[in-house]
Amino acid sequence: MFKWSAFRSGPPPCGDGKSRQARGAEAEQQALRHLQAQGMRLLERNYRVARGPHAPGGEIDLILLDAAGSLVFVEVRARRSAAHGGAAASIGAGKRRRILFAAQHFLLRYRQPPPCRFDVVAIDGPQLLWLQAAFDAG
Repeated sequence: MFKWSAFRSGPPPCGDGKSRQARGAEAEQQALRHLQAQGMRLLERNYRVARGPHAPGGEIDLILLDAAGSLVFVEVRARRSAAHGGAAASIGAGKRRRILFAAQHFLLRYRQPPPCRFDVVAIDGPQLLWLQAAFDAG
């Protein structure tokens, strides 16, 4: 029998009992610790931009400044394993467009924008892979 109340308390937990949001937050925290250990400084976390009522906006998981002064826009993806292409392969063209849209909005605060790049931190199970300059704005 269908029980609506089972769906009212939020999204169903993942196989480990945690919600998708909780697993995502843990992955972002793991990625942030790794990047900060490489000398990067956090500027923004979960930067969101709305586009309109019928068009998706964009979100950037982490925005950091590297030692050379470049802005680094980071997408964090996590999967339990590398099966089905793994975490890095799950970033499609639509997601890249939304990240670029949000990055353009973020850059409006600069009169002269610094150099930028788009990185991906892919976490497949216990393995973390940092892909620098994973895609570009073109």
